[in-house]
Amino acid sequence: MLKFGIFDHVEQRTDVDLAQQFAERLRFTEQADKAGIYGYHVAEHHHSPLCVAPNQAIFLAAVAERTTHLRFGPLVSVLPLHHPVRLIEEICMIDQLSGGRYQIGVGRGTTGGAEWEMWGGDPEETDARFEESFEVLFRGLTHEFLSHRGRFFEFENLYMALRPKQQPHPPFWYAGNPKRAAAWGMNFLGDATIVRLGPIFEEYRSDIEAQRTAADPDLPHEAEPLYGAMKHVYLAESDAEAVERAHQALDVYRSHFAKPIPAGAARTPLAAKEAAENPGQASFEQLVGVEHLIAGSPATVRDFLARYVRDAGANYFVSSFQWGDLNHDEASHSLDLFTSQVMPDFITG
Repeated sequence: MLKFGIFDHVEQRTDVDLAQQFAERLRFTEQADKAGIYGYHVAEHHHSPLCVAPNQAIFLAAVAERTTHLRFGPLVSVLPLHHPVRLIEEICMIDQLSGGRYQIGVGRGTTGGAEWEMWGGDPEETDARFEESFEVLFRGLTHEFLSHRGRFFEFENLYMALRPKQQPHPPFWYAGNPKRAAAWGMNFLGDATIVRLGPIFEEYRSDIEAQRTAADPDLPHEAEPLYGAMKHVYLAESDAEAVERAHQALDVYRSHFAKPIPAGAARTPLAAKEAAENPGQASFEQLVGVEHLIAGSPATVRDFLARYVRDAGANYFVSSFQWGDLNHDEASHSLDLFTSQVMPDFITG
């Protein structure tokens, strides 16, 4: 049986003010909750129209209040940008507020540590900061007193007054790199064509089984890990209608993907092969060709998911429903078509 999730950048919209956008996004999560969506994953980006909810804790606390069954969390919290003890406290609070529905997504951040560098950090420290922050985070969630001596943090017997509702800790998620996800004992979300996903997930399953067998007490061990792909999705009554609107929305999404730079500044161009699969630079045809973007009628999306289940062997599928200049009503209608006419074929038996 396949579980379904939503990935959300919470992109800036120009058709409504920010207060209305937040209100509509919370209504969207209510709709997803009532329709049986399993998970809701929110990105972290700063100084960019790609994400206007960079403080995930505040936004997700509101999601907790508005939903009943939906699991949710960051994908990812960029650990170099967070003090791990403060993050522990936020996780525990929201997990308790939600009745135990929080999901902990962790990551290093954009390639090369760009966002950490924007805040005055040394990008060469990104990996080391991620690994030490994760060590502190995991130990603080699973121990009554936290002691740590490292390169960046030092604590002695900090009393962890707050505990998560889910014991021993909420589920952990890692995106993009299946080897790292398995080595750290985390659920995994990636993206590739269906042909490429099959071997990726097969290797992930083998690696995470070996990690679970090793039973390192300083790492999480998911008993039934979820693993799948994220796709930008847009559904309409006909293929032609969906493709036309998705094509328009992609142009706006591309403009959001790159961080704004001052007039006269230059960007470093990507290599041709990388640009062809980069959502911020690839054309509509290129993204459809690499199966990053799925636009069509419910029948077309059902056909894609049937191949995904058969050939990729995943147990999770994540859609991004609102991106570019897709408004609330369009995203809500697309989600309704998906949950009423596509999902039922994959969640029975």
